[in-house]
Formats: sequence, structure tokens, C-alpha cells
Amino acid sequence: MGLDLIDAGQGNVVMTDRNNYAYFLIGSQWYKMDSLTLQHVSVGPAGIWGVALEDGVYKYVAGSFVYANDHTLEQVDAGGDGQVVGVTHTSTIHCLKSTIASDYREQSTVSWTTLPGLLTYVSCSSKYGCWGVNSAQNIYFTTSHHILDGLAVMVEIGTDGSVFVVNRGGEVFQRQGIDSSTPQGTSWTKIPMPSRINHVSYDRGNLWVVTDYGIILKCLC
Repeated sequence: MGLDLIDAGQGNVVMTDRNNYAYFLIGSQWYKMDSLTLQHVSVGPAGIWGVALEDGVYKYVAGSFVYANDHTLEQVDAGGDGQVVGVTHTSTIHCLKSTIASDYREQSTVSWTTLPGLLTYVSCSSKYGCWGVNSAQNIYFTTSHHILDGLAVMVEIGTDGSVFVVNRGGEVFQRQGIDSSTPQGTSWTKIPMPSRINHVSYDRGNLWVVTDYGIILKCLC
């Protein structure tokens, strides 16, 4: 099965294949979650959220994806402190409060808050906040407040605050020096990979990567 993207959080792992179907990992087996086709899926404290091919936002509830009205996104992240954050095809950034996201169970209209800045990819954690990249591949900490050294097309922060990026060349880097006094970190260290990488996610000491061949690798970091 060729993979497109992967996301890990709170011990759970989800992914989409190249046919845009979402799967959940149980043990060593992948189980198809629904017949809905998704361009992005994310798992975290707020549950499992996805973005359909037409940009509609959905939450996985009791075995099926439930449509969350009122907004369209291109990418979504459920790894924050109960909230859901996402970006649109025009790079605007939007947040669904934790009180709404965590309790969402049935189709209804929900109110998203627009955040300052423009990003093409965003990732959040309950520890040390959010990271993102923009269309110029600049890397940001806390959405738009701090621009960091380096360039990337995607960024992922794990639940423990570990941060990884993938650049346009498919190389993976980990941010070093992250702690409570320096949450933005200090430098990047390249993580050797056997081939070009398209997507990464990190949770509980495991770095999950998807190669440009659609193969999944699990690395201990």
C-alpha cells in the first residue's frame, strides 16, 4: 500500500494512502477508517480530524467522519492542547477552540477563530505551542511571531515538544536546544534517511516518515 502522509499523537497513528483513504494503526495492521477520501488527516487530544478533497473539515466519531460545517481548510492539525488548527488554500490560519473541538460529536455549525499570519502548513503541541511554514518555506515558531533559520515545506512538533522539518529536497532535520526557556530551539541537525522523505510525524520517541516511494519507516529518536 503506497502511503501519502502519516500523523502520530498520544500513541495513535493515522495515515492516508495514495487513493486518499484514511487508515488507523492497530498493532502492526492498518485498518480503513471510512469510505471518505481525505487530503489530510491528524490525530491528537482533540481526536481524529481530516480534510476532504473538496476542503471540507471532518471529525472521526464512532466509526465515521462527521462533517464540521462553516469552514474549509487544506491542512489540519489536532496535536495541540485540545484545539484544532488548520490552514486554507490561501494560507490563512484558523483555530477551533478546545471546548468545541474535543466535544464535537454530530454535524453542526462551528465557529473558527482566524489567527494572524499566513502559513501553508501548521503543527501544534500542548508543549511549546505551534510551528509553521509559509509559501516561501520560511519556518515560524508560534505561527507568525518568530521566523527561524532554515527552509522547509512542512514541520511537525511532537507531544513532548520535539520538532522536525522536511525541506524541498526531501531531507529531514530535527530542532535542537528546545526547552522551557528556549522553546524555539537553537539549531538544526540533519537526520540521515535512505531516500527522499515526503512527510514526517513524531510521537513517544518514534519518528514516522513516508518516503517518496510511499513507504513508511519507523525510526527511534
